[in-house]
Order: sequence, then structure tokens, then C-alpha cells
Amino acid sequence: MSITHIVLFQFKSEVAAEVVRDACERMLALKDSCLHPTSQQPYIKSASGGKDNSPEGIQASNCITHAFVLEFACAADRDYYVQSDPVHIAFVDTLDGLVEKAQVVDFTDRVF
Repeated sequence: MSITHIVLFQFKSEVAAEVVRDACERMLALKDSCLHPTSQQPYIKSASGGKDNSPEGIQASNCITHAFVLEFACAADRDYYVQSDPVHIAFVDTLDGLVEKAQVVDFTDRVF
């Protein structure tokens, strides 16, 4: 069963818009740059994301600025991505100093 991986960021207010845009583009580029350790092929099924534009005003005390949704074919692929993928780990390191807060929620569709 596929796993949906939701990542929420609050970028620091002092980070320039161009830097935020670059980080977001690099986040979405992980779909093609993260390669499966066995097949050496991209293994993230889909990736989407962008700047919050909800009119509801309930984004965790208005601090969440960007959201990303990645889909993996299975938990093993998600686990490799989170724990071992060198491209993902290097990307996370580049966020140091840019992100005030990060939240992650993963789920399997219709598993309650």
C-alpha cells in the first residue's frame, strides 16, 4: 500500500524569498534525484507542494508557510528516503538556518 508523506515548513521570516523559492524547488526535485538503492531509478511516485494560501487562518497559529506532499509505493521506500537516502539527507542539511519549524505526517490511505 502506498504511503503519503506530508511535510510542513515554517521558513524563518528573515530568509529572502529567492532562498525560500530555491529550497522549495530543490525539495520538489527530490522526486527525480532520489534513486532507489537497488534499481538506481527514481522511487518517489509523486511530489507536489508550494506556499500556503489557505483563507482559513488555522495553519498552526499561522506559522506554517509551505507544504509538500510526496507519495511512496510502500513503507520501505519511505523509510529509506527518511533514514538513509543520501540525497535527501544532504537536502535536509541545507535547510539549517532556513527553517524555523518542520512537521511531518505520514499515512496510508483509508487505514484508520
